[in-house]
Amino acid sequence: MEHVWLKSYPPGVDPEIDVSEFSSIVAVFESTVSRFRDKPAFANMGRNLTYSELERQSRDFAAFLGDELKLKKGDRVAIMMPNLLQYPVALFGVLRAGLIVVNTNPLYTSRELKHQLSDSGASAIVILDNFAHILEKVLPETSVKTVITTSIGDLLAFPKSALVNFVVKYVKRMVPRYNIPGAIAFESALSTGSKCNFAGVKLTHEDIAFLQYTGGTTGVAKGAMLTHGNIVTNMQQASAWIAPFLEDGKEVAITALPLYHIFALTANCLLLMKLGGLNYLITNPRDMKGFVNELKNVRFTIMTGVNTLFNGLMNTPGFSDLDFSSLKVTLGGGMAVQRAVAERWQNVTGVPIVEAYGLTETSPGVCINLFDVQEFNGSIGLPIPSTECSIQDKDGHPVPPGEAGELCVRGPQVMKGYWNNKEETAKVFSADGWLRTGDIATMDAHGFFRIVDRKKDLILVSGFNVYPNEIEEVVAGHPGILEAGAIGVPDPKTDEAVKLIVVRKQPDLTTESVREYCKQNLTSYKVPKYVEFCNELPKTNVGKILRRELRELYGSV
Repeated sequence: MEHVWLKSYPPGVDPEIDVSEFSSIVAVFESTVSRFRDKPAFANMGRNLTYSELERQSRDFAAFLGDELKLKKGDRVAIMMPNLLQYPVALFGVLRAGLIVVNTNPLYTSRELKHQLSDSGASAIVILDNFAHILEKVLPETSVKTVITTSIGDLLAFPKSALVNFVVKYVKRMVPRYNIPGAIAFESALSTGSKCNFAGVKLTHEDIAFLQYTGGTTGVAKGAMLTHGNIVTNMQQASAWIAPFLEDGKEVAITALPLYHIFALTANCLLLMKLGGLNYLITNPRDMKGFVNELKNVRFTIMTGVNTLFNGLMNTPGFSDLDFSSLKVTLGGGMAVQRAVAERWQNVTGVPIVEAYGLTETSPGVCINLFDVQEFNGSIGLPIPSTECSIQDKDGHPVPPGEAGELCVRGPQVMKGYWNNKEETAKVFSADGWLRTGDIATMDAHGFFRIVDRKKDLILVSGFNVYPNEIEEVVAGHPGILEAGAIGVPDPKTDEAVKLIVVRKQPDLTTESVREYCKQNLTSYKVPKYVEFCNELPKTNVGKILRRELRELYGSV
């Protein structure tokens, strides 16, 4: 049987994109600045940063890195901060200097931070001072020579900048004490850079732009090498798909997912930049009440998020009262969007959630649903231009439409490999160039793909495959359940049994009512044998349920 993938595309979408239009991310940035100099590019805490301001400040930072620090093309610079105006300034500064961005989760423990800095060989780090005490613990054991610190309010207008920094440090006491001799203030770096020479660096598709770490939820994190070509290609692919629904220079995206995560990095920071749009940055989306209050003041046209973010917003008082008249697109990804959440979202906002699929190793976009759909369809959509998708069995042979197998991907957005890790790189690539995603999926007769679950999360009950995603989606429809996670636990009779960990919405919810609901909606072997209640599910920084931690915490019976 031949490999099967989509051979036709939506009207107006070319099946192949022009990968040669831009030589690098920097070339895209320069093109946008020339077109939209006076348009706001990023907004945060009441301050707008225009494209011309972003161009100047990132130029100063690039000059500081190259002329003052003497960093050379290909050196690595870590950025460790939440969504603040400093992030895009640092990001584009690093890229314009010909350096490689190492996106670093500010919630890392010292162990995780040490691994990433050591593995990447980062020469410098830009870090929010709230997290500098974590860096201090491991700094001597890394290759980092220069530490650049910033405070939350640094790029806000005076006097708000000073006030915010004072409150954060001395009133809320959010900055633990640290001692890093020789640390340079971000504002000082920009000031110094403004007096330095900056000639620019020649970049091509082959140059690495990001070391984007992945796999930390299942083991030691690996650095996916994403080249300028990978990222530019994915920007081109996504913009070709979405172009008929958006207007250059006029879109406003709510950016609540962290920019250091691959979803928001490409879909928000870079794609919106290419379109001359505005990223409205939410620094602390976990504060749902504050988040909703911010949304009252923004006429947003795009909202990106994950299932848990959408669910959390809709369970926050005041969200349903917002003005959604300007909202055009809601893009869901990062994890499976549950039908109950999607249907409620559409009822509240009037706009369907368009689900997309990708992974760090593919920059990240692979499949996107059609943007003119009238309702949620439960699929991840169709392969985007210049992308091949194939459902394969364990031996690498394609399976017929409708049958489940591993989703495999080929395309110009697929990573170069894992940084300094040939063994792990060899594991995920087949001999004929397919990237094995580790996701179990099906494809229907019309070319639409559906993710069934992660291969490693599969539960085997008496030889039957049980997929946690299916159980979680079913129980999401129970009015007494806020959220739930399903795992497999040892069972002497059936090899494994399903255990459901539930966060209650209704305090009087019982195990019996949960199991009875499942019996009405699931085949008997899929019904959870065990139900345990908890206050909160362990999640990644973007809201994915950490099933590995679920197994560690609740794996006993």
